[in-house]
Amino acid sequence: MPAVPASIPTSLKLPGALKLQLEEDAKQMGMSLHAFMVSTLADAAQRKRLRQTFAQDSADALAVMKATGTGHALADVRVYFSQLKEHRQGQSAPPALLQPKKMG
Repeated sequence: MPAVPASIPTSLKLPGALKLQLEEDAKQMGMSLHAFMVSTLADAAQRKRLRQTFAQDSADALAVMKATGTGHALADVRVYFSQLKEHRQGQSAPPALLQPKKMG
């Protein structure tokens, strides 16, 4: 894979109102407009990749559930995450891991 330059200049034409909003947002964050836009674009790209990963993980889990006939009941998942929240707040021991059950 070829080396990627540290920075590549680009040009971006923004609607005037958007540029004013971005300048205000950058100022509130204590950042330059350039740094704010780079950070915002990097965050958006990361969110896109996370959504893609989540969608793929979901599709994979559904395929496993269909192939094995096992999964987790919604009520069990809700209890698990409620217990996990209490644990993270220091109010209880960690919850037991959920075990797949025959669905259907």
